[in-house]
Amino acid sequence: MRINEENDGVSASRDHLVFAYYVTGHGFGHATRVVEVARQLILAGHDVHVVTGAPDFVFTSEIQSPRLFIRKVLLDCGAVQADALTVDRLASLEKYHETAVVPRASILEAEIEWLNSIKADLVVSDVVPVACRAAADAGIRSVCVTNFSWDFIYAEYVMAAGNHHRSIVWQIAEDYSHCEFLIRLPGYCPMPAFRDVIDVPLVVRRLHKSRKEVRKELGIGDDVKLVILNFGGQPAGWNLKEEYLPSGWLCLVCGASNQELPPNFIKLAKDAYTPDLIAASDCMLGKIGYGTCSEALAFKLPFVFVRRDYFNEEPFLRNMLEYYQSGVEMIRRDLLTGHWKPYLERAISLKPCYEGGINGGEIAAQILQETAIGKNYASDKLSGARRLRDAIILGYQLQRAPGRDAFIPEWYASAENEMGISGGSPTYQSSESGSIMRSCTEDFEILHGDPRDYPDTIGFLKSLAELDAVHDSEKSGETRRERKAAAGLFNWEDEIFVSRAPGRLDVMGGIADYSGSLVLQLPIREACHVAVQMNHPSKHRLWKHAQARQQAKGQGSTPVLEIVSYGSELSNRGPTFDMDLSDFMDGDQPISYEKAKEYFAKDPSQSWAAYVAGGILVLMTELGVRFEDSISMLVSSAVPEGKGVSSSASVEVASMAAIAAARGLNISPRDLALLCQKVENHIVGAPCGVMDQMTSACGEANKLLAMVCQPAEIIGLVEIPSHIRFWGIDSGIRHSIGGADYGSVRVGTYMGRKMIKSTASSILSRSLPNGDGLNLDDLEDVGVELLEDEASLDYLCNLSPHRYEALYAKVLPESILGETFLEKYADHHDPVTVIDPKRTYGVRAPAKHPVYENFRVKAFKALLTSATSDEQLTALGELLYQCHFSYSVCGLGSDGTDRLVQLVQEIQHGKLSKSKEGTIYGAKITGGGSGGTVCVVGRNSLRSSEQILEIQQRYKKATGYLPFLFEGSSPGSGKFGYLKIRRIPNKLN
Repeated sequence: MRINEENDGVSASRDHLVFAYYVTGHGFGHATRVVEVARQLILAGHDVHVVTGAPDFVFTSEIQSPRLFIRKVLLDCGAVQADALTVDRLASLEKYHETAVVPRASILEAEIEWLNSIKADLVVSDVVPVACRAAADAGIRSVCVTNFSWDFIYAEYVMAAGNHHRSIVWQIAEDYSHCEFLIRLPGYCPMPAFRDVIDVPLVVRRLHKSRKEVRKELGIGDDVKLVILNFGGQPAGWNLKEEYLPSGWLCLVCGASNQELPPNFIKLAKDAYTPDLIAASDCMLGKIGYGTCSEALAFKLPFVFVRRDYFNEEPFLRNMLEYYQSGVEMIRRDLLTGHWKPYLERAISLKPCYEGGINGGEIAAQILQETAIGKNYASDKLSGARRLRDAIILGYQLQRAPGRDAFIPEWYASAENEMGISGGSPTYQSSESGSIMRSCTEDFEILHGDPRDYPDTIGFLKSLAELDAVHDSEKSGETRRERKAAAGLFNWEDEIFVSRAPGRLDVMGGIADYSGSLVLQLPIREACHVAVQMNHPSKHRLWKHAQARQQAKGQGSTPVLEIVSYGSELSNRGPTFDMDLSDFMDGDQPISYEKAKEYFAKDPSQSWAAYVAGGILVLMTELGVRFEDSISMLVSSAVPEGKGVSSSASVEVASMAAIAAARGLNISPRDLALLCQKVENHIVGAPCGVMDQMTSACGEANKLLAMVCQPAEIIGLVEIPSHIRFWGIDSGIRHSIGGADYGSVRVGTYMGRKMIKSTASSILSRSLPNGDGLNLDDLEDVGVELLEDEASLDYLCNLSPHRYEALYAKVLPESILGETFLEKYADHHDPVTVIDPKRTYGVRAPAKHPVYENFRVKAFKALLTSATSDEQLTALGELLYQCHFSYSVCGLGSDGTDRLVQLVQEIQHGKLSKSKEGTIYGAKITGGGSGGTVCVVGRNSLRSSEQILEIQQRYKKATGYLPFLFEGSSPGSGKFGYLKIRRIPNKLN
């Protein structure tokens, strides 16, 4: 439902109404917009009781009325910030648990009593979850006014920092579902917990003084360039310096500490009325929040922003800013080191074009008033319970399904990349590839390699050719930032090297790879492309901020790395990255991997660059390669992130392959994969095995790569029989190999191996104490050689299931505290994980899984070559099911993947399938687990494809999310090789 921007204001009603207005404890932004709505309600003659933890002056400086009542109570905590730019995800969840979960019963009791005592007619929440539940229990209607909800924000934190807190997301969503409807503000996030929605214009505080009046009071001439620094507190350890500003500029500083400021910086009072100051400035420098964005748009003020870590509200507000040509993104490193000039100069060249309404406070107040006197805005077309199922119960990470919302504005829909598809690389139908190939060869001279068998590569080359036109385009509103940045990367008259590496579908093996298992992996059709060019620093095309940084150092032209990554909005990361290659050196030696890990972790919005640039450091460290030239890289991946199909491995392999080709290095696919694993383990810091990189580098189309991960022995390619087919179905739950669950299971596995080795040593020395579940008399005939092997066990998968059950299953504890393990065993001997002494780790299930998984994979491989029969397919499916449930026992399952496997079982065992020849036979979670994709095995037939589509639709009906289907296969990077191309001269603009 949408309210028009034109209205006659909030007219006084016949009744005197009482509003209880709850304000979230996160920052002042929510309180400042509540001020405007509350002011309108009070003007209409109503009482407003504000429940807040914000200082009184936020409200009383704008509203001087006896009808305003302030009650200082904090009922939630928002996001806990380590500093002005950094959110502590785990601390946020723990603080919310302490603030709102533990005392929940007493909070509800107190709020119900208070609401009845003030005789509230309506409860308004921005956007405190428990307020909606308290209102429902008190028999009072409630409405939320917001652009985001805490279930959406906390969903990311749960996945990344504390899965044991996921009940918080459920409870918040359930609380929100009790509200009548949502008054939704521009720049909104997905909020499916709400039953009904009304959109209103921007809520903006009114101006008290004109630009001229403000500048006169400050003693600043109208011709002086003025920037307002608005971070809600300065980043920790930050000292402002005079040279940060361009000559002649002044800076107003909000929330300044007690430090002495340079003469061109002006400290503002803590209670300064910022809307007036913003409107009197020429641009704003700060972090993105609703208040700063809405006021920048309303007053047509260019906004130079720096990303905050881990705040999901941000990309939607950023899209809106950029859509209205009001935003310039500054790299955090340049903020802290004072390289402001290129950003500020760029900002004042913008022409902000927001012409929408700014009277959202007035309109929201009118809706609230009418709701309080009984008007029904809610349509009940979707129940609260149904909206809950819409990606929350099965998702935790909310995702927008295209077309789900009838009122998605253009700035909201801009998460798709410039090609109009979900990934970074364009995908073309084979019927079009002929004409596109002709166009491609007209644009580029192919000096090495052949792209003709790769439609997606042809599409990537076509997109490269189109960058020339983008570079000359002045229509900034029509071209995405990442495309514009890419257009400035390459010297088109010089050679460019292109590589391609696919993702992979984990058919069998999964997390047993780091325990030495046999694995069977299928390279998928979706792939990552990387284009690389190396040039002498004097010829390199530098971005303005990189150029300013070099000039500040006064060193002349030095080698620089510049990277553009397409599809950045899909995961809220910066689209560009740049660094001086000298940052990788410590004297005449490369820096350590640990220092590199710290370097990339400083700014989470750019930490993705570790996957790409990390390969350069690994080549320097492991092979002694040095880079004297500057490097330009364009990364374009169609392998979806967070779906458990090795998007990271495909980026690593494609990046290193392209760098190696441009540098003239001859590295075998196997060695390349091992080098890429070092990138992920030591620089990214994800404790993965090597199967992902090996499949991306060494795989072949429509064949399973069979590899024993000890550490990386490829034993061959397994033909997939023509009557068998594999599919991948994405659950929509974001998977992260760096997540806490994957790492803790790996730690538990290595703990189990250590205990097994210790037990075997004890048996050999006859020093095993009684009472540990073993009868020494039964061990007289145990082979000494087997025990010696087990006492020095390198890989758990070298232990057979029957030996595990006979000797070790009863010895392993269900779980163990890290501190207890370290006291007894000192170390678990895993080079890529660290034991947290305060954490409890599962041991028995993680140790048992690889022992049995290795056996299952061997059986699966043997079955693929057995006689064609229904029993063969049934047995293959059963092995997948067993693997899936073993993941769940380890703690690596998820509701979404469990539901997909359940749907496969329902199709397999349904009456229709039983009456005809079965076609779908089994499914399992893949890769690192905890979400992502399931692998399905079935008969290669039209009916199987129809059943896969049926599963896709049934999942969408249950969750609101339409799963991505992975079908088809493509060769690995080694088979592709590389392309060396050069722009044909008459095609240069």
